[in-house]
Parts: sequence; C-alpha cells; structure tokens
Amino acid sequence: MFNKRNHIIREAKGDIPYWVIAEKLGVHENTIMNWMKKEMLDNRREKILSAIKEIKEEVRKEG
Repeated sequence: MFNKRNHIIREAKGDIPYWVIAEKLGVHENTIMNWMKKEMLDNRREKILSAIKEIKEEVRKEG
C-alpha cells in the first residue's frame, strides 16, 4: 500500500539518493521525503522526474 505512492518516482530514481534530487531542486532532503509520503500532483512529480533525468544525464557524461 505505502510503496504504491509515487511509485513512478521511486522506479525512476533507482539508486539516486534523495539528497541529490533535493540538491538539484534547491530544497532540503527532508522536503523530498515529506513529498514522498503522499501522492504528488502532476506538476511537482514532473519537476522531480525532470531533475532525475538531468542527474542521470550528468552521471552518464561523467561516466
């Protein structure tokens, strides 16, 4: 039940720590963790997914 909330984000982030996503978005890690407690609205979800995509691209370039 609880793992179904924001499952798209959980799947997309993979091994990326929440603090890295938070840093990319300019918020505190605790903010991300609080957002994950409830199903997010589309605009917030899209911002997080976009940040995850950017992080993955940066890692790929460095890799």
